[in-house]
Amino acid sequence: MAGRDLRALFSTNDRGVAAQETFTNRQAQWEALAAALTEHLQRTGAPGFDIEDFEAPRDNVIVFHGVGGVGKTTLSRQLEAALADAGRRPAQWGEPGWPADRILPVRIDLARSATAGFEQIVLMIRLALTRIGRPLPAFDIALRRYWEANHPGEPLEEYLRRRGLAARFGEMLPQQMESALAEVAQGLTLPGTVGSVAGAVTGALVRALRERRQTARALAGCARLADLLEAEADLDTLSYYPHLLAWELARLPKGKRVTPVILLDTFEDIGDQTRRDLERLIQRTVWLMPGAFWVITGRSRLQWADPALQGQLDYTGPTSWPGLAHSAVPAPRTPARADAPRQVLIGDFSPEDCDDYLARRLTRDGQPLIGDPIRQVITTRSHGLPLYLDLSVARFLELRRSGRTPQPADFDHDFPALVSRTLSDLTPDERHVLRSVSLLDAFDIPLAAKAAGLAHEAPAQRLTERPFIRENPFAIWPFHLHGLIRSAVRSADDTTDDRWTPRDWQHAAHRAFTALGEQWHTGPDHDRLLLVACLRQGLRLARDHRLDLGWLAGAAWAYISDSVWEPLAPPDTGDPTGLDTAADALVELLSALTRRQHEHRARTVERLTTVLDTRLLPTELEEMALYYRAKAHRDTGHSQESRRGYQQVADGNGRLAPAARRGLAQAARLAGDFPTAHAAAQTLGWEGRHQRVLGDLWWLQGEPERAAAAYLAGRTEAEQHAKAGEAAHNQALRALAVAFYDPRQADDEIDLAHQLLANLDLRATTINAAIAALIRDAGDPSLDDRVHTLRTELDVAGLTSMAPTLELAAAFHQAVLDETDALAATLSQLREQTQNGDYAYYIDIASFMAGLPLPADHTAPHWLDGEEVTRRRWRTLVTTRQQHLHQ
Repeated sequence: MAGRDLRALFSTNDRGVAAQETFTNRQAQWEALAAALTEHLQRTGAPGFDIEDFEAPRDNVIVFHGVGGVGKTTLSRQLEAALADAGRRPAQWGEPGWPADRILPVRIDLARSATAGFEQIVLMIRLALTRIGRPLPAFDIALRRYWEANHPGEPLEEYLRRRGLAARFGEMLPQQMESALAEVAQGLTLPGTVGSVAGAVTGALVRALRERRQTARALAGCARLADLLEAEADLDTLSYYPHLLAWELARLPKGKRVTPVILLDTFEDIGDQTRRDLERLIQRTVWLMPGAFWVITGRSRLQWADPALQGQLDYTGPTSWPGLAHSAVPAPRTPARADAPRQVLIGDFSPEDCDDYLARRLTRDGQPLIGDPIRQVITTRSHGLPLYLDLSVARFLELRRSGRTPQPADFDHDFPALVSRTLSDLTPDERHVLRSVSLLDAFDIPLAAKAAGLAHEAPAQRLTERPFIRENPFAIWPFHLHGLIRSAVRSADDTTDDRWTPRDWQHAAHRAFTALGEQWHTGPDHDRLLLVACLRQGLRLARDHRLDLGWLAGAAWAYISDSVWEPLAPPDTGDPTGLDTAADALVELLSALTRRQHEHRARTVERLTTVLDTRLLPTELEEMALYYRAKAHRDTGHSQESRRGYQQVADGNGRLAPAARRGLAQAARLAGDFPTAHAAAQTLGWEGRHQRVLGDLWWLQGEPERAAAAYLAGRTEAEQHAKAGEAAHNQALRALAVAFYDPRQADDEIDLAHQLLANLDLRATTINAAIAALIRDAGDPSLDDRVHTLRTELDVAGLTSMAPTLELAAAFHQAVLDETDALAATLSQLREQTQNGDYAYYIDIASFMAGLPLPADHTAPHWLDGEEVTRRRWRTLVTTRQQHLHQ
């Protein structure tokens, strides 16, 4: 649906530009309304429905709520048009399930009516009912009495004309009221002159009703009419008059009966959560007109089902309003059910809807004036909020007026209007909390209150009920701010009276940072989800606001202790040479450690070297960078650099000294000095992962069963210390060891390794499990393709140090099949890979497997049990596998 966009039309001299006010499809909301209205018509048309049942629950309301600018008013107008005229209903909305002549829509904009108050709302409902074409005597007499008491000397006709209501609804109401008075006066045999005076008619009618005279039989069925006419004609009494409207509508002849659909828009403008005077009157009207259907649009959920409002409103609680007691949900994408919740959150536009809106809003010769690249930027920045699209269209026209051709970069922009629209109906405390939580990716109520520096949580609680707050009940912190609103609050020029200074923002960042640290320190031990969540938000705050590291140092140590490597926000800056603060350096350090699972290890060395060169980190965190750089050097085959790094960390005797000593023991193993590595393992203890070091030694000696036992002990220790990453390391290596001597058991061990790796990001360990599967399947002719795939993966990852192990697995497969030529090629590959001296003993092992002699110029390692014993063990593993394959 489209109409002329006058604001855009008067923003350009280009008469070739067609400016259309575009309505983007809201089919899901229409389906929700259609289902609810259909159910309402079925219920009110049933024989047992009683318009005077004041105790039955009410289910005659549907609420569409959402953040300011999401398109609630546009939706309300389109719903009114679609209900009034089938020709104005979008084709995709489909046909309704009711006759069009049974529906009488009337839309009331409460933003405009709030100044006039409840009186005008009642008048607008009655004016809309003039379309029925007949008086409604019970109501009309009561209204005339009220009018004469509260507007002495002011004709109703003049009031309606001055307010513009006569032009909108016609001038039939005064005539219908006069007709109703005359009819009742005639029935009561009153003089004509008296009949024109509402007070005289009212008194006579009340007496007739009390005395149950035959002359009042037409109105005698309205049991409470006399009470209403006798009550003082004030605003409170007026709020009960809608019952008379409901009664009159219910007694219309069947062919004339209609259902009013009353659309109340901008419901947030009738007051706030502490002043509910007007809301109480409106709610009373809704309750007293159960035959009417009410469509309420506003920023917040309707709270009528909240028992806590008892005393502020007349009818409260889930028993009174069962449909409103459900949690707010987005409008369904499938056809709505009649029992669906009646509180519908209006979601943002989809990217496709945003692009369609922008393409059709401004056109020339039927083609979009806003080009595709600009539309893409606006769509991305908008987060689906229609108000942002409107503001961007205005900016597009403004740029053209200035003589510039708009470019995509012009729309990487925040609008102050978004801030003012968002803050307009918040209390000062709620605005303070909103600005504070805009610094956070997610929050709960205690975190929001502490970030705002408030001693009480009520403002934070109220803020979470606003439609621009999204909720994920399964997250650590369930609430987060709508993406565009967050960006605008933090970035746009804030012109509000209580706007924050840069120092205010800095103080808020420090409060939020401190609150995150408190949550981590007071949370459950070993709660890794909480740790990672606090780190993600804390790192961003510290980096963006140049805060001291504080609790981040301890959290960083806790993060690396388990070798799990979940992704951390914020991402690296892309320019590690621009590190200025300790927070910058820590972000880059942890980002490098996380990304090394997905980057070439040479890149990891480069990034960690840059961090170390800044000298921004405290000594203990420099040790972290040194240790992991040494590991990356080992992975890329730079043994000397790796040993120097390990030694430097070990000499520092800090937290990672045991791990560095393990690295030195492993370095001895890589060089073939097995006795030295074995002796070092005895001193490492759990902190140095002694069982894993022993397992790495035993299988190289041709004792995979002994290695598997050591890895099992290492996995058990890791589980006892709640170290999931270390447990997965040991299990993958155990699977590799078992695969040499028992392929059937290896199936279970490999499956368990994959289970332990399921939620971890450990690339090298995952490849170890894949190598274990190769060893398990040795003798399978299809193995060569899998070996080739793993070679490529190791090359991409920069895990040079793992390549010899992969080739050894290939050599085992070739020895089992007696593939002499292939084994010769593998031995040649191993000689090339071990030229620096590391893993040179793999040439020995591959030769042992095939029963081949060692090259004459080869330097043998220092085997724990001597060369001959080790040779027999490896050859036995091959012959045992050959026998297994021939069974």
